[in-house]
Amino acid sequence: MTSRHLALPRREFTALLQRWMQPERYTDVAENGLQIEGAPLVERVVTGVSANRALIEAAIERSANTIVVHHGLVWGGGMRRLDGWLKGRVRLLLQHDINLFAYHLPLDAHPDLGNNVGLAAALGMGPTVPFGRYKGQLIGRSGSLAAPVTLAGLVARGRLAFADDAPVHAFGPEDRVLSTIGLCTGGAPELIHEAIDAGLDAYVTGEATEYVKAVAEESGVAFLAFGHHATERFGPRALAEALCSRGLDASFVEIKNPV
Repeated sequence: MTSRHLALPRREFTALLQRWMQPERYTDVAENGLQIEGAPLVERVVTGVSANRALIEAAIERSANTIVVHHGLVWGGGMRRLDGWLKGRVRLLLQHDINLFAYHLPLDAHPDLGNNVGLAAALGMGPTVPFGRYKGQLIGRSGSLAAPVTLAGLVARGRLAFADDAPVHAFGPEDRVLSTIGLCTGGAPELIHEAIDAGLDAYVTGEATEYVKAVAEESGVAFLAFGHHATERFGPRALAEALCSRGLDASFVEIKNPV
């Protein structure tokens, strides 16, 4: 027996995502919502981190007619030129009548489906509160680990959660027991300063930059970066699960990226 999935008119699917993501609440560098209009009836959905060609081709292989991602094609200012690799992506979407939706900050900050709450859970944190100010809004989370660990222990916990070989950058006091954590997925190394000001034990993000090693060692606040892509898989995966719970045919597709 095969299960029967719900199909939604694109307008209803769009309204559902807009209710969940509430993009109007955010000042963003991205264009959130429907970026490429495709089929009028949403029947099979693929979610992923980024709207790259590999993900689009994976959606085509799965006969999906809708893609929802964290990193879309259209950022602040729109598309100024549609040529080369970008033209190739858009041409594939149009040829196969695929809807493309993208939610950037809304999918980072969502209190239930977001990248940050997903990362917090994966690291073994308890209840969290908003943390990490970007353009006047809090998009990360902070809280306490259910079981405090050393820096090496937190690295090991992260590697177990991510289950891949993405490079990890970890700096700070090796013997200090870490309990309170601030985190912001993706590329936000500068928020270590906010973690220091808040008196937290550690700060976790996706990307490192040159100065964080010295700042972590001198401040005593540990810094960990588990990869931009790796830390932003949680939201798209949770979104696929939420869509499935509504009866839609939806699945998260991983396109490996060590960065």
